[in-house]
Amino acid sequence: MSKQSKENKFSYIAAIKQLLDPLHSRLEKIDFKMREESRKKAAQYYRNEDLKKLFGLSNNTIIKYRQIGILPYTKLGDIYLYEAAKIEKILHENKQ
Repeated sequence: MSKQSKENKFSYIAAIKQLLDPLHSRLEKIDFKMREESRKKAAQYYRNEDLKKLFGLSNNTIIKYRQIGILPYTKLGDIYLYEAAKIEKILHENKQ
């Protein structure tokens, strides 16, 4: 390969790199924003104490709502977890 051919090849590669660098930078920013959004959307859960403080519910009311199916929950060992998005949906559906 001649010296001129190598120089042309390197200048061609440099030109492509110069075009792609801003695109790469923008894609990294988009990726970062998407990761932030997915962290925000990650399921958040309330515990019994949270429901008592936020909504003024008693232990008995929480138990009753779980038993009759008003309050959807996940049980992890002895801990009851209530998905925040589902609670918000219930509140929105019962809004008057």
